Amino acid sequence: MSREPFDLDKHRGMAAQKATDLRRTLAEVENHARELRDRQTALENQLLALPAETWQEAAAKARYVLNLYAASLSPDDTRHRNLVAAIFDDFARLSRES
Repeated sequence: MSREPFDLDKHRGMAAQKATDLRRTLAEVENHARELRDRQTALENQLLALPAETWQEAAAKARYVLNLYAASLSPDDTRHRNLVAAIFDDFARLSRES
């Protein structure tokens, strides 16, 4: 009896191997997406747990929410994209001034 695992993929057709690879990749992507959702939930719980103590902390929370909003905008919505960019610029300028 051999102690090495038997590689079944070598004995299957190319289409079956590609289908298996695709299923494995999809499973990895779904697992990664679940991990990202869990991390996002943990971050949001942290952001909700305590009020900001400084303007910089409040701006960091606002940046997070604005990034979520901007990600949902259509590529054609340049007006709102420009508005979000202007707010980020304001945050950066005000952070330098304080």
